Amino acid sequence: MARTPDGPPPPPAVQRLRLRYAKRGRLRFSSHRDFQRSLERALRRAGVPMAYSAGFTPHPKVSYANAAPTGAASEAEYLEISLARRCDPQLLRKALDEALPDGLDLVDAVEAGPGSLADRLQASVWRVELPGVAAGDLRAALTAFLARGQVEVQRMTKSGLRTFDARGAVVRADVLAGPPAAPDDNGGEAVSIMRHESSPETPCAILQVVVRHATPAVRPDDVLAALRAVADLAPPSPPVVTRLAQGPLDEADGSVADPLAADRDVVGG
Repeated sequence: MARTPDGPPPPPAVQRLRLRYAKRGRLRFSSHRDFQRSLERALRRAGVPMAYSAGFTPHPKVSYANAAPTGAASEAEYLEISLARRCDPQLLRKALDEALPDGLDLVDAVEAGPGSLADRLQASVWRVELPGVAAGDLRAALTAFLARGQVEVQRMTKSGLRTFDARGAVVRADVLAGPPAAPDDNGGEAVSIMRHESSPETPCAILQVVVRHATPAVRPDDVLAALRAVADLAPPSPPVVTRLAQGPLDEADGSVADPLAADRDVVGG
């Protein structure tokens, strides 16, 4: 018979909240593990009444979904927490945001409705700024890439070197004109997290791409590897990558919706 810890079990979870956070500026270089540590410290500082797992080493009940790779900024990262006492989502969001370091910003919170949050994260919108690449060169490479039915790339994973199709995951891709920009907390246009001044001498092409979530995951660097394979496009400087959104995918037009909208509809209804 399995041994159990002494004392009463932890209080049950009575509420689940789904949170959207952004990873901005220099904090884009923080890993997912770094964020987990920062969040757990912030939960304690903010006095959030977390529900805990049972056993000899209880952990706060936090579920993370589809984190962006280290080095990529993001406006749309998601997690779910379970609480032992009911809280107002917006008051908790404000208190927790103040307890997090600048650059890790909690931008939305809703009470969880039915269904799985992870199941709603079907695709991501990525913005890739390419300093030193002219828009015309990027447009030509993108045209060659989209004309292919399949473009295989290789990446080292935890399971070893994997070969997979980067083209099949790309739902939509565009070359954008104008200065780099990222959405603000309300989904509108705002100043870019990392701005590159573009001029005839120092061009900075911008790729915006909608990528369907698959296994293995196709990341922006895989798309760039595919552009290099089909058109020899090799940016002279490291790209600046930002996830603008992730959520349910509309296959008809390639748009990505808010994954928390269904939870707001349940609470609002």
